[in-house]
Amino acid sequence: MDESSGGSGEGRPCAAPELETSLALDGDGSRIAEARHVAAAFLAKAGDECGIPVAADTVQIVQLIVSELVTNARKYAPGPALLHLRIAGPVLRVELWDSDPVLPAAKAPDASRVGQHGLEIVAALAHTVTMEQTPVGKRITAEVPLGPQRP
Repeated sequence: MDESSGGSGEGRPCAAPELETSLALDGDGSRIAEARHVAAAFLAKAGDECGIPVAADTVQIVQLIVSELVTNARKYAPGPALLHLRIAGPVLRVELWDSDPVLPAAKAPDASRVGQHGLEIVAALAHTVTMEQTPVGKRITAEVPLGPQRP
C-alpha cells in the first residue's frame, strides 16, 4: 500500500502539527474500496492514537467523499491519481489529484438524471470544496470538520 503518515515527528506521527497520509491510485479503479478503508483507518488512528476528536458520522461522510472523488477520477481522468488526507486543527482536508486538467462543472440538481451526481454529493457533504488546475492535471479539495456534522 502506498501510504505514509505523520510529519517530522521522529517516529511519533502524532507529534507533528498536522497528521497526514497519502494513497497512490492506478487509473483502473480497482482501489476505490481501499481508498475508503484508508480514510477510515486514518481517522481511527487520529482518534485512537493521537487523541484527535473525530465524530462517528464524520468517518462515514469522509468515506463517501473519498469514494465519489476517486470514482470521478477513474471515470473522467486517464492515468493515476493521488489521494491525500490531512488533519489541520479541527478540519480534515481530502485532496485528490488526477491527470485531467479540465475542472468539473457542477450540474443543477436533477432527480431524474442517472449518474453524474458525485460532485453534488461532495459539495453537499463537505464544508468547502475547491478545484484548481495543476501543472499535471487538477486537484479537488474537500474540507470536512472533524466534529459532529450538521443535521
